[in-house]
Amino acid sequence: LKGSGTPSQRSIAKMGDGGFGKGGGFGDKGKGKGKGKAKGKKGKGKGKEEKEWVPVTKLGRLVKDGKINSIEEIYVHSLPVKEFQIIDQFFQPGTLKDEVMKIHPVQRCTSAGQTNRFVCYVMVGDSNGHIGLGSKCSKEVATAIRGGIISAKMNLIPVRRGYWGNRIGTPHTMPMKLHGKSASVRVRLIPAPRGSGIVGSMTTKKIMSFAGVTDIFSCSCGHTRTKGNFMKATFAALKASYGYLTPDLWKPTHFVKHPYQEFTDYL
Repeated sequence: LKGSGTPSQRSIAKMGDGGFGKGGGFGDKGKGKGKGKAKGKKGKGKGKEEKEWVPVTKLGRLVKDGKINSIEEIYVHSLPVKEFQIIDQFFQPGTLKDEVMKIHPVQRCTSAGQTNRFVCYVMVGDSNGHIGLGSKCSKEVATAIRGGIISAKMNLIPVRRGYWGNRIGTPHTMPMKLHGKSASVRVRLIPAPRGSGIVGSMTTKKIMSFAGVTDIFSCSCGHTRTKGNFMKATFAALKASYGYLTPDLWKPTHFVKHPYQEFTDYL
């Protein structure tokens, strides 16, 4: 029995080992190669970015060479920002804070089964009238976060702040009632007297603190549990703050040349 059992067991073991060994070996080899290459590429890319940023847009070239000195010049002329390094040039390291607001998995059905990916929502702000919201979908969480931060920086907007009553001290609330919507979520921001604080959900409090607003009343309707849409709606409301032409902005406009026109010989 011992003699007869052992060869069969041996052969089964051999088959199993061979099968698994081959599969594992090829799989490992493949993975190893892929990972190695990717790591190498990533490493090279990172090193280059840290060393030198080579701008590829007109705006990037103007910013890098110090022709545009403030981010407000970009907003005045409504120039599209296509490189996140442009934003980094205007803010000192550590001024622009970023926070991951939400990460949730999404699935797509394919012939081979489901493929899982992660969506990451990131908020950036300097707590002084600038805020950005970005999202990124990726197979890996780390990549999604990195992409989210870049997206948020490129979506950075100015937030107009004002007073509830007398113009004493620094602006502390919104200058007028604002409204924003995304999907089913509607958000309304109402100016509040000094000392009221941010009356709203935890998400609203975080967004407002990133924007540098200290007092605000808020009301919302719709499916606000969908945090992504809720953040987008609040962001849309803040974006609308510079969309109103209030009487204090009725002064004659001093038109200045467009940066691309002013530095046309340089470009």
